[in-house]
Amino acid sequence: MTLKNILIHPDPRLKKTTEPVTAFNDDLRRLADDMLETMYHAPGIGLAAPQVAVMKRMLVMDCVKEEDATPEPMVLLNPEVIWSSEEQNVYEEGCLSIPDQFAEVTRPTCVKVKWQDLDGKEQQETFDGLWATCVQHEIDHLDGKLFIDYLKPLKRQMITRKMVKLKREMARG
Repeated sequence: MTLKNILIHPDPRLKKTTEPVTAFNDDLRRLADDMLETMYHAPGIGLAAPQVAVMKRMLVMDCVKEEDATPEPMVLLNPEVIWSSEEQNVYEEGCLSIPDQFAEVTRPTCVKVKWQDLDGKEQQETFDGLWATCVQHEIDHLDGKLFIDYLKPLKRQMITRKMVKLKREMARG
């Protein structure tokens, strides 16, 4: 398994809409393993393919956070929200592409998502709580949308400036 580099905002690739996954093969399985490894190592609970510079409709997630609990890694290919609850929930979200920045985002409490698994078979599940927030956040990435896009312009600009500064510092090494 290979740890992938996670793109840091602002990066034009994070604002692009991704292409559907059409080839269900060993390369895709390897990418899924690498993305899960990268997500766990970061550490995070979700990672979308564009965050590792792969412009495909693919995400991985695992919202099990308790140390003794069994991980529940999920790989969703071509995911799509097909139903969302009217009830809304507010979570303080963060993002591996926007390190150490958090903000409250309002999203539907429950969502039903359909996707394809690594064999190309269609799956469906209703997610709620943190899982619902996470899957919506990651699907947004596939559409070129970041959690900061839900914030007021001033707050978004402030976070973006911090990221520009962080990238400059990282480039200096």
